[in-house]
Amino acid sequence: MLGEVMWTETDIPDQRGRVAVVTGANTGLGYETARALAARGAAVVLACRSTGKAESAARRIAAAVPGAVVETVRLDLSSLTSVRAAADDIRRRYRRIDLLINNAGVTGLHGRTGDGAEIQFGVNHLGHFALTGLVLDLLVPDARIVTVSSIGHRFGRMNRDGMPCGTSTYADSKLANLLFTYELDRRLRAVHRPVAALAAHPGGATTEVFRYSPPWFRIPNVAVAKLFGRTPAMGALPTLRAATDPAARGGEYYGPAGLFEIRGFPAVAKSATRSHDPHLQATLWATSEKMTAVRYLGQPKHPEPRPNS
Repeated sequence: MLGEVMWTETDIPDQRGRVAVVTGANTGLGYETARALAARGAAVVLACRSTGKAESAARRIAAAVPGAVVETVRLDLSSLTSVRAAADDIRRRYRRIDLLINNAGVTGLHGRTGDGAEIQFGVNHLGHFALTGLVLDLLVPDARIVTVSSIGHRFGRMNRDGMPCGTSTYADSKLANLLFTYELDRRLRAVHRPVAALAAHPGGATTEVFRYSPPWFRIPNVAVAKLFGRTPAMGALPTLRAATDPAARGGEYYGPAGLFEIRGFPAVAKSATRSHDPHLQATLWATSEKMTAVRYLGQPKHPEPRPNS
């Protein structure tokens, strides 16, 4: 990683006049991301599965940030019908989006979405792939799309059909988040669209993402997060930097700059070599279009694979 700089919420530029859509914003990283953006003047849309929890979060933000503009949209990423409805709702209410934060995620769940996808791959990747494509034309020049991945992406695998094939579908889905981000940014550049796609990861943060995980997985992860003092507010900083730092560029990946990327202030991070494989990126993209029936942007010319990628 690059040298650690103490980048904090106070470094977020003025966001007045901007609209930010944050998925999974009723708790944890998403809530802290939405709160911080609202505090800097952005109009924030909390896109959440539970409308009750989203409205409660909106009230908490409004109480903490006098004058905050906060609205809610129902979004169940496990249902493509819900994703389309949420996109339609956003389109009816807003003429622009400046920040799209693909934050929501699950781990430890077993089963399939209503559309037949493995649940973690469906929620963490396919739902966000579909939502991004369905609202992409609302993103104004200099807008940013930030997708939240994980250190765990390093354990992820994809087969030649662009489907998860590792021992952890959660890790596979987090690898998919990065493959999607890099491919999306390449495509945006190819059509000269002045919108940047970036990714981030929180390091070890105490959030509710592990609430469905078995004890053998949940307990050590939560213990590590507590040991290193990674609150959700600290965990949200890499996302916030990717979204708002004027120096951030499309295709970059942000995470904590400290030991093993678990703690520290946000800086540019390096992702696993396989996340940069252009052919794997393209294959995942084609598979995602097929599984979601959402198509957007043309097919760019890909470079040759990197050695040992």
